[in-house]
Amino acid sequence: MGSMREIKHRITATQKTSQITKAMHMVSASKLKKAERSIRAFRPLTEHLSDVISRVISSDIDLTHPMLEARDTKKTVYIIISSDRGLAGPYNAMIFKAFEAYVKKQHKAKSEFVVAALGYKAFSFAKRKGYPLMLDHSIQVRDDVQFLDFQELSDRFIKAYLSGEVDQIIVFYNKFINTMNQKVEYQILVPIEHNPTIETKPKAGLNIMYHYEPSASTVLINLMPMYVVNMLYGMILEAKASEHAARMTAMKSATDNAKDLVRTLQLHYNRARQDAITIELTDIIGGANAVN
Repeated sequence: MGSMREIKHRITATQKTSQITKAMHMVSASKLKKAERSIRAFRPLTEHLSDVISRVISSDIDLTHPMLEARDTKKTVYIIISSDRGLAGPYNAMIFKAFEAYVKKQHKAKSEFVVAALGYKAFSFAKRKGYPLMLDHSIQVRDDVQFLDFQELSDRFIKAYLSGEVDQIIVFYNKFINTMNQKVEYQILVPIEHNPTIETKPKAGLNIMYHYEPSASTVLINLMPMYVVNMLYGMILEAKASEHAARMTAMKSATDNAKDLVRTLQLHYNRARQDAITIELTDIIGGANAVN
């Protein structure tokens, strides 16, 4: 262990770090509450859209849409939702690890897929790994994220799918379970045939008749992109809540570790101080004996 001055300097620096991490923990806890409220408020909208699409599809057995039909997968778009900043524990690393494992299993070459990064960390990861990117710049995922933030990206991949450039869109994100648990999940966004929230077959029982203006096909054409974008927005909200929870947990652990380190350093400081006092007393006694 170093000198008393060095130990004291480390104690002071660690205490300041502890104050910072404690403040970040409190900020993340506050943001998490807001994120949870946003998720609860948004879920009914996606459920209602799913119900409307299901009714439209059930109204005409021949009614179809490119986003509802599965096709041979030649090229895939992977949307990775991460954070813009670090200090969130394993939040980003878990997504990247799951994504790499999936890509390694599903693809033989990087030319078979393209990455759409939401969040600076995902953009840096894809660029570092040499994955083909859909956009040449990162899209920030701010705390009060709005549709406008990722409109450019959503327009790009929807047009690419409808034109046949890509055949599948998969989203990797952290699903919020509770404060201590966040689970990495991937969901096939398009084609929606793989989405269990939409029942594409008519349900048995009471048959309610609906009249669509100007036509059911026109309603479906307008609803499908809206549904896809809203589903993506819901995943972003889930990811944002997971980010705040992960950062809150990480900052709590960092604060506790800093306090433990301060206690340990204080013990070393007291021992070093006691040793210095002992040496001084020994020198004084030795000097007094030499004079006598």
